[in-house]
Amino acid sequence: MALDFKVFTLNCWGLAVVSKNRKARISAIADLLALHPFDVVCLQEVWTNRDYRLLKEKLACVLPHSHYFYSGVTGSGICIFSKHPIEETFFHQWSVNGYIHKLHHGDWWGGKGVGMCRLKVQQEAETYFVNVYSTHLHAEYNRSSDDYQAHRVLQTYDTAQFILLTSGSADLIVLAGDLNTEPGDLAYRVILTVSGLVDAYMQTGSISDDRFATNESLRNSYTPSSLIKDKIVGKRIDYVMYHPGPNVKVELKSYALPLPDRVPKQSFSYSDHEAILVELSLSRDSKSSKNCPDEAAKKLVLEECVALCKEALKSISKTKILYWTAVLLLFLLFLASLIVPAVVSVKMIDDYPVIFGVFRIIFTALVLFFILMATLWSRIEMHGVLSGKLAMEMSLKNIYECAHSR
Repeated sequence: MALDFKVFTLNCWGLAVVSKNRKARISAIADLLALHPFDVVCLQEVWTNRDYRLLKEKLACVLPHSHYFYSGVTGSGICIFSKHPIEETFFHQWSVNGYIHKLHHGDWWGGKGVGMCRLKVQQEAETYFVNVYSTHLHAEYNRSSDDYQAHRVLQTYDTAQFILLTSGSADLIVLAGDLNTEPGDLAYRVILTVSGLVDAYMQTGSISDDRFATNESLRNSYTPSSLIKDKIVGKRIDYVMYHPGPNVKVELKSYALPLPDRVPKQSFSYSDHEAILVELSLSRDSKSSKNCPDEAAKKLVLEECVALCKEALKSISKTKILYWTAVLLLFLLFLASLIVPAVVSVKMIDDYPVIFGVFRIIFTALVLFFILMATLWSRIEMHGVLSGKLAMEMSLKNIYECAHSR
């Protein structure tokens, strides 16, 4: 007998203070989820403990099992709610995660990564073990000049490897979340070719249906009015991907964006993202075997990734030189602020000694900041990129050797 398994995912846009109508929206999301019999719910950007507790309390009757993945300074924002018992959990934080000093972006402070819950799903005498992974990749703030492409690609490779290494005994593998990457992008191709997952949307046959945009949708209240006025369609950056385990057959029954355009009796949407609901059908099939990733496609993608990593390493080296140049210039200015008052009698210095004292403090702070960025931070980022590059090259080496041995 086939088992129906429903997966729901949503980026809740739950930033404290910053996100509009946050409290009302989180409450409305909880109310909606409590009315529907989903098997597993993957939420991203649930940034506050209060919001998570509210969700957990309201969903206790229908989704009694839950886990929040704590990480970084603010928490990963990722949590999973399940109808079925959660047997194991694990969180893998990425080695490259944005920049600590870019407070207006804030991705580093969340300690982003991929969270896993292993579910035990029982139907009569049949038991399935389902590995559910939820993640939220680094945001793409400027598509034309993306400073974080290498970070995001390394994150997807890391995630794909993590899935491969932890899902060996799973009957079903599900990845759900906000990948912040569009179909066709390198990061998107990495997650599919390396892990062997399939994009649920692509299984529907709707290759480019604008109705399924999950961010900046024309029907979302938080989409900028300029995009709506010019009818610029949104992006599909949220996904549900899946892969069956050995001797298991999985079929896609439905794919939908289930949320209404507006919260009932309100003028705003549930989030600035759209939710995705995927219904899968699982059954035992002794003839079914675990599909292997396309090695030829994987080879091409990894070669592109390695080239990107090489460029990223060059960029880090150049940035390091700029930091040291800034240190030298600021140090010279700092010395000048000490020498000038001692040599030259300047009326302004005598009249405003506090101002010059503040300048010296600022100069000192900036010198220390740039020294840290040129040494510790550059080394951390370089090692993170280098680690991913070496892993990719190892995988490529195995592909080359297999190809030559045939």
